[in-house]
Amino acid sequence: MTVVAAAAPTAGPDRRGTRNRTLPAWPVAGILLLYPLWWALGLGVLIFGLMAAPMMFLLIRRRAAGRPVLLPPGFAWWVIFLVAVLVSIAALGADPAGTVVERAGARLPAVVYKFAMYASLTVLLVYAGNLAESELSRRRLVRLLAGMFVVTVLGGLLGMVAGTFEFTSPVEWLLPSGVRNKGFVRSLVHPYAAQIMDLVGGEKPRPAAPWGYTNTWGNNFCLLVGWLLVAAWASHRNGRRALAMGILAVSVVPAVASLNRGLWIGIGVMVVYVAIRYVLAGRLWVLGAVALAGGALAFTLLATPLGGTVQARMDNGKSNGVRSFLIERALDGFAESPVIGYGGTRNTLGGRNSITVGESAGCERCGNFTVGGNGQLWQLLYAHGAVGTVGYLGFFGYGLWRFRRDRSPAGIAGGAALVGSFSAMLWYNSLVTPLAFMVLAYALLWRNWMEGDTP
Repeated sequence: MTVVAAAAPTAGPDRRGTRNRTLPAWPVAGILLLYPLWWALGLGVLIFGLMAAPMMFLLIRRRAAGRPVLLPPGFAWWVIFLVAVLVSIAALGADPAGTVVERAGARLPAVVYKFAMYASLTVLLVYAGNLAESELSRRRLVRLLAGMFVVTVLGGLLGMVAGTFEFTSPVEWLLPSGVRNKGFVRSLVHPYAAQIMDLVGGEKPRPAAPWGYTNTWGNNFCLLVGWLLVAAWASHRNGRRALAMGILAVSVVPAVASLNRGLWIGIGVMVVYVAIRYVLAGRLWVLGAVALAGGALAFTLLATPLGGTVQARMDNGKSNGVRSFLIERALDGFAESPVIGYGGTRNTLGGRNSITVGESAGCERCGNFTVGGNGQLWQLLYAHGAVGTVGYLGFFGYGLWRFRRDRSPAGIAGGAALVGSFSAMLWYNSLVTPLAFMVLAYALLWRNWMEGDTP
């Protein structure tokens, strides 16, 4: 793959013309359009790795045919991150103080999986950015991402009404019992609707389908909601706009039922960002729209049981102590290995109060917590040190700066997704699907910039 510098944007519907027509849309469209099927089959996030192979082949074939393969602005930052991930594997055998002693070989499979996913999403970014309008238009990509938000809402509703719903997937059936019963493997191939947790008094289902974890569900909710609004904005049919507004209204229910404070904060951060962007562009009407939407939300919370759910969650911060404990451990580990980190996460000896308290059949959440498992930022610092952290943050930060003048609805939604991801990294991990939606947002911003117009 060869780096080809992108020329300064010029006006025109598709100035790259026929040069890009060798790339079919099906690898990207197939992932998004058929994701519920992949989830049901037990492929789920694995589909990104599987689809990366044909995407890479098509990019190589394109280059071999003498056609350019463009790389996104700021890609050098991402390369720094990937190199740091590889180099940090050298520290995989280290056992930081206060962590469970384990052989490097036992830690290697998880590290290899993560790097494979990072590499696969790199291919997705390059491939999506090189697609021409005639192959996969930006407008269609926006609609596909909006469809993923609808899938997220439907999965949330399923988790609410059928919290214990789960089944053995075909891929799971094919695996040996000793493999499919491992917790990590099961999280990848076993479809279920919700995670059952006791956060506000009594065990309750928290939406997870089709993303595997409630936190991932909440992260993806934030990253995708903007695309529904962009798709509705672009539609000239009042019926479609009304449907989108109805979906948005319904989405409040699983968003509240998820008890996901990170989701609520993320939505607030994104609303503020979008409002600032529109005000700076002279579109002051957005202030009235935000006030109206805020009033409607407040009325809904006061007039329905949803308000009580929110209050109960705010009054019960059971995870606060564990999060603080893990942040402290991550920062301690970073101080001990600040350049390359430890190559991966580690499990703590015991819990917050004693090293003698650990996981057991009767108390799975009593100890042996994962350092770096409570937020992408802490994982970057702990697993890949300052170099990996700077590379990762530098790439997305550069994108926000580089595309800051894109005032199209898709441009603002893409910027909002990246801003939301920066707040989410304090409590959510990004791999796999949240990072996939981040790189697709980046690809849309990049393509807007290259095309020199708006979809």
